Amino acid sequence: MMITDINELDLNKTYSYADYLTWQFDDRVELLSGKIFSMGSTPNTTHQRISRELTGVLYNFSKQHQCNLFAAPFDVRLIDKKKSKLDQDIFTVVQPDLCVICDETKIDERGAIGAPDLVIEILSPGNSNKEMKYKFDLYEEAGVQEYWIVNPADKTLFIYVLKENQFIGMHPLIEEDSIQSKLFPDLDFQLAEIFN
Repeated sequence: MMITDINELDLNKTYSYADYLTWQFDDRVELLSGKIFSMGSTPNTTHQRISRELTGVLYNFSKQHQCNLFAAPFDVRLIDKKKSKLDQDIFTVVQPDLCVICDETKIDERGAIGAPDLVIEILSPGNSNKEMKYKFDLYEEAGVQEYWIVNPADKTLFIYVLKENQFIGMHPLIEEDSIQSKLFPDLDFQLAEIFN
């Protein structure tokens, strides 16, 4: 059954990716452990500028490393390693601001299935709790190797690297710092580049 209005959904119900595929409304949503989370309003200008600058840096890097760079909206289906990859067994569909995927087998015409290598989320007013708590836990559980959280308000960046199935936080970076990915050591640039 096709759903054309988000108000037709029960926000207390648990949904799968199979359900998600039947939704034909304009509201952008993510599915986090089966629960619907609104993506909110269109990102503000600062968010989009930072996204553009990061895209520029990452595009050149990803081409050299035969990896793929994707920007939102792009569905990433995070799978439970104990369940199948069938649509009805997938309960998390996220749209990271940016993600890098080096394993071509994780990419299909509907987006990605499985954990990206690198995920970047840019905080916006109203989404900090979702990015800092819910998505942090889901990315860690799914096996994302490196997770960056960019805070435009403070011009800071936090990098988390997966070690033994747990995210380890690196020293927070401020605008004057140089950033170097732990996963991709030659991904190295000045943080000021993305905030100017």
